[in-house]
Amino acid sequence: MLKIIPLQLGPVMTNAYLVGDTDTKEAVVIDPAWDGERILAQAEKNGWRVTQVWVTHAHFDHMGGTRAILAGLQPPPSVALHPGDLPLWRAKGGAAYFGIPFESSAEPGVFLAHGDRLTLGNHRAEVRHAPGHTPGNVMFYFPEDGLLFSGDVIFQDSVGRTDLPGGDWTPCSTASASRC
Repeated sequence: MLKIIPLQLGPVMTNAYLVGDTDTKEAVVIDPAWDGERILAQAEKNGWRVTQVWVTHAHFDHMGGTRAILAGLQPPPSVALHPGDLPLWRAKGGAAYFGIPFESSAEPGVFLAHGDRLTLGNHRAEVRHAPGHTPGNVMFYFPEDGLLFSGDVIFQDSVGRTDLPGGDWTPCSTASASRC
């Protein structure tokens, strides 16, 4: 069974998710917003081993805790990101745009593509490329569990923002279909 621990972290209280397979005790962090130490403390409290970090997109508030997670675990978990967001990752997620100090993390080692299948213990997730909020925005869909982690693509009663640098309201239009 999957257990989800939502955490609201960082300067803009972004949702981060610690997701664990209660049978295998394996866990993934989805969008480690900030305060990586707090995320790791929750994993330890549940007896889980964090083996992966999945990032829906590379805005600072969705990856700010990555550095602490990598530093706090041996061996460090793999970090997965769509390559379309690598320039944003290298630009520290746009933190300077908002005047927020930010320390870089090691670059991701796993590059995601639409249709990739990821494993968390006994569960499978599908990667859905959903550009718009950022060029490399992805969602993680667990079809057998009926779960979707959408990052900032879908908000309650709304769609995600497209007015930040890299955003595009019509990313899959005829003019830019090559990105989709």
